[in-house]
Amino acid sequence: MGQSALMQVMEENRGMLVRLASYLNFTPRAITARMVKDLSRNCNVTKDEAFLALFSAALGLDTVECPNDRRLEKNYLRPGLVRLDPSLFTNDPYVRTVGALAGRLGNWELKTSEYAPYEPFVRDCPLLLPDFREIPQLGYFESVFRFPAVLENGIEWMTVTPNEIETMKEPIRRARGRVLTLGLGLGYYAFHASQKEEVSSVTVIERDEKVISLFEAHILPKFPHKEKIKVLHCDALAFMETELTATAFDCVFCDLWHDQSDGLPLYLRLKKTEERAPATRFDYWIEPTLLSSLRKMVWENFSAGSLSVKESDLPALLSDDALRDLAKKLKKAN
Repeated sequence: MGQSALMQVMEENRGMLVRLASYLNFTPRAITARMVKDLSRNCNVTKDEAFLALFSAALGLDTVECPNDRRLEKNYLRPGLVRLDPSLFTNDPYVRTVGALAGRLGNWELKTSEYAPYEPFVRDCPLLLPDFREIPQLGYFESVFRFPAVLENGIEWMTVTPNEIETMKEPIRRARGRVLTLGLGLGYYAFHASQKEEVSSVTVIERDEKVISLFEAHILPKFPHKEKIKVLHCDALAFMETELTATAFDCVFCDLWHDQSDGLPLYLRLKKTEERAPATRFDYWIEPTLLSSLRKMVWENFSAGSLSVKESDLPALLSDDALRDLAKKLKKAN
């Protein structure tokens, strides 16, 4: 594709991300079930169509008067916004086993959080299309949806929501042998990895003693295969850069970040540790989302003229495989 077409796609990706981030971070409950019900009845449309219309308007899209805004809705929101069946997540083995959580130690707290009806949230990593359009994968429920969470100073650090369940499916599927996971959270990955017959052990690296204490007191005793799990109190980055050996583990799963904003610098640093264990399988939580941030960085450098590359070579450079290779070479995200 030509540079002008690619430029339009990248700008639209950025624009939609800004709109969504603003809504999800500041007004996620602006649309209520009553508003959806009233619009559905008054306009004789389904509740899903009513919610889409309200959500588009809340994002600042004028789909009535502006053809370009209708196109953005069609290209970005319609294919990515999905009403979810809560049973697909409440029946997850971890959720059924652990149940409701409550506990506090220092600045850390275990509790049950919730999504309100028609509160949209990110349910999976963006879907990358061949033209580099990135479709946000969003979900919502028609009724209140409750989920376990661990908070630090009142801020959610780890949850077991559709997002965590969906984004960990592939790393869990690939887990085998001796597994190392960086970051404990609520132990969701450790639980599912330990359930697999082909996994012999799960070593968890966690730097916060209070998180470990909460986990060992309230969560780990409920795990059917807790004998496979060992939690080490140490710094994950220091461990990876000084203690990791070539034959210690068969798989490594890295989950040290809250989201892409703090994840990319850590991802770039961890990618360099792969050379210490070339035969080991490395997986990274929300890697497609982190690669999306890296893709934006590469594009911005190209647009500013600080990256010298032929226009015909640019699509290959922006591919996920090329970005994974690039991540091993970059010193920092800028």
